Amino acid sequence: MSETKPVLARITPPVVDLLRRPDGPRDRQVLCGETVEVQEESQGWSHIRATKDDYTGYVPQKVLAPAQANSHWVSAPASHAYSAADFKSAELAALSFGSQVLVSGFEGRFAVCDQGYVPKVHLKAMGQKLNDPVSVAMGFLGTPYLWGGNSRFGIDCSGLVQAACLACGIACPGDSGPQERELGELLPKGSAYLRNDLLFWKGHVALVQDPETLLHANVHAMAVALEPLEAAIARIADQGDGPVTAHRRLPQSG
Repeated sequence: MSETKPVLARITPPVVDLLRRPDGPRDRQVLCGETVEVQEESQGWSHIRATKDDYTGYVPQKVLAPAQANSHWVSAPASHAYSAADFKSAELAALSFGSQVLVSGFEGRFAVCDQGYVPKVHLKAMGQKLNDPVSVAMGFLGTPYLWGGNSRFGIDCSGLVQAACLACGIACPGDSGPQERELGELLPKGSAYLRNDLLFWKGHVALVQDPETLLHANVHAMAVALEPLEAAIARIADQGDGPVTAHRRLPQSG
């Protein structure tokens, strides 16, 4: 029996919830331009696999369009697609960090792409990576906490780590559990804290900004926030979520 080739598609709205089942709860999100593999379609729903991390779930069929070879990605924390090459023109869409577009040309300060006119300064060519996950995550500072969120409009702890890692060329799962098992090198208890290290708790992950400071999306602040490292460890234990379960060091990125 011959195998059926997977059907590739792309996400067209700025952000789409990836649902556990049709009309079910959100598990993660997929962003504008991201490539997905359509595994099944029924009654207006598509069961998809996100190619960035193999996460699967359901999205409405109407949010998908044929796949394309995107040329650029949004490297600013957020941007807008405008209706003309003019910053005073009407905006067509708000685009989060990590969104992907196909650029067909340039007009002045703007790239002409499938979503409209996007400021050139907000884009990087596909394949062009950043080199410091913490710097990427700092671009999300103040972003509201959203369970399962993956965008500048709302993000959770593992979504923040994934955005920071993928932008720096580090493969990264979508949830904190597999992140704890797969990312970087597991360090012995008592190891020194270095920038870009990851600390894990049951159901939570945070980036080390410096030896005294954590950067994480958390319910305590309901936002992406900086927090004194030792105070955060004590607070999380005091609120009943237990001790740090792993300290991991990311590979050098860039």
